[in-house]
Amino acid sequence: MRTADFHFDLPPGLIAQQPAVRRDGSRLLVLHRGTGNTEHRQFSELVDFLRPRDVLVLNNSRVIPARLHGKNAKTGGQFELLLLEETAANEWWSMVRPGKKAQIGTQIQLQDKTGKTTEIFATVTAINAEGHRHLRFSGTENIFSKLDELGELPLPPYIERHGELPGDRERYQTIYAAPAGSVAAPTAGLHFTPELLDKIRALKVKICFVTLHVGAGTFLPVKAENVAEHRMHAERFEIGADTVAAVNEAKKNGHRVIAVGTTSTRTLETAARLNGGKLNVHAGKTDIFLYPPADFQIVDALLTNFHLPESTLLMLVSAFAAPGEKERGRELMLQTYAAAVRAQYRFFSYGDAMLIL
Repeated sequence: MRTADFHFDLPPGLIAQQPAVRRDGSRLLVLHRGTGNTEHRQFSELVDFLRPRDVLVLNNSRVIPARLHGKNAKTGGQFELLLLEETAANEWWSMVRPGKKAQIGTQIQLQDKTGKTTEIFATVTAINAEGHRHLRFSGTENIFSKLDELGELPLPPYIERHGELPGDRERYQTIYAAPAGSVAAPTAGLHFTPELLDKIRALKVKICFVTLHVGAGTFLPVKAENVAEHRMHAERFEIGADTVAAVNEAKKNGHRVIAVGTTSTRTLETAARLNGGKLNVHAGKTDIFLYPPADFQIVDALLTNFHLPESTLLMLVSAFAAPGEKERGRELMLQTYAAAVRAQYRFFSYGDAMLIL
């Protein structure tokens, strides 16, 4: 299967630049994968598709202000840093632009949000095969504690911003975000409000959480011509005892497990593959790549946003649309996306949602 097989045409005007006025005011396209039928609804109507004793699983990772700015301590040249993964206190793998100017030994003096220089420095100590820089920070006990002061939210490049807007810190974060660590939001969860979650609980639906700290690798373009040759970057995840018990009980008794987002899906399916199809408490890393004809051992329904052409996320939802089949899920998803384009749905992080049943 070729990466180009997952291409579709998307008018740039459908890429959402702002969130809906209300979180649950987004539209919801419901795809019944068995028949291929679709419904056009509002996200607030999600409750119409839930049943008592369903288990709804959300990713509670919190986005960190991972984008930093600085200048070359010797030449004054400007750098943009995107922190990717902490390897030790004050040490991070990062994307650095311009990369050619960030050779081993380069010292970058960080700037605050006004452009004023600080006494915090980042030194390039290594460069990996992907071109990421390993940075060692000095001038602070832990750069992590300074991110709220110095950093910007790492909004994706298709959201055209010159810095943050006042509402981004709230709206590019789920209302239930807890442990900090993601460099991109688990965007399917952005639609939920406290009131909607209360309505879902009132239906006797069990709400559970997993944590997967979203890395930039999830969103990087697939450069391999053949899908099977692509390798995902590993991301840290954790699944706790309450979620394990709720999901295993639901599967045992024939109730549905509904994953909110591709990150929750990848967490659940990773944990299942580590334990013979059932969940167990686990913390580790996953580089699972789900694409047609993948099977799904845990997830019975998937709530997700609309994804980029030729992306690993589109490949995952294509696999979910027809598990175990090579072509039908891709064809069904591309047909559904074409219908969403015709109906003027809003795409990507701040866009509308899809429920695949």
